[in-house]
This record gives sequence, C-alpha cells and structure tokens, in this order.
Amino acid sequence: MDTLPLIQYWEKSSKNDFAVAQYLFKSKKYSYALFFCHLSLEKLLKSFIVKHSKKSAPLEHNLVRLANKAGFTLSGEQKDLLSEITTFNIKARYDDYKTNFYKKATRVYAQSYITETKNLITWLKKNYPHIS
Repeated sequence: MDTLPLIQYWEKSSKNDFAVAQYLFKSKKYSYALFFCHLSLEKLLKSFIVKHSKKSAPLEHNLVRLANKAGFTLSGEQKDLLSEITTFNIKARYDDYKTNFYKKATRVYAQSYITETKNLITWLKKNYPHIS
C-alpha cells in the first residue's frame, strides 16, 4: 500500500481544519472553532498513525487513543488536554450537548483552546517518535 497520498491527505486536511478553527474563532463561532480544533488534531494524529502502521487510519475520534496508536508517550497533562478536546467532537455536534457547550464556549475559553491546539500541533510534529 502506498501510504504517502494518505499521509499527505491527513496532513493537508489537518492544516486546513486548523485554519477553519481560527476563522470561526474570528467570526465569533466559538463552539464550532473548538470542534475544528478537535478535527485538526484528529487528522494530524491519523497522519502519524498511517506513517507508523503503513495502514489506513482507524475510524476513531478519541485523541488520546489516537496518540497512543501513533506511538506517542503523553504526559498526564497532555492526556487531560486531549481528553477535553475530544469532548468538543461530541458537544459541538449533538443537540442535547450543544446548549451547555455554547455557554461554556466563550471567547476566552475558545482562545485558550486555540492556543493549546496550536501548541499541541507544534509539539506533535516536533516529537513524532518516527517508529518504523
């Protein structure tokens, strides 16, 4: 299996999703910006999984599990952060969670997670274990 096109797809899609998150934040669509932060990290981790396994990425949305499958060793703080960002996938999508999430997703809260996502992207790229 030629994995390079898959890796490139996940990387490009991750980069685009983070740009969308930033745009949505500027447009004051904070809950959706947070959802796209999750998507960006999910897709970046899937690119690392494809690099690591030489197989298609799993149908998985849990960022901690994806990071583990990609070969990362995470600190407790990183696991907590990825766990919180994973919740943005559900809370921004489903009506029964949306109301509370909209209230929680203030400008300050969203800005914090935009920054955390950017920092995680940088850390993941810098610390990819390059396991063959």
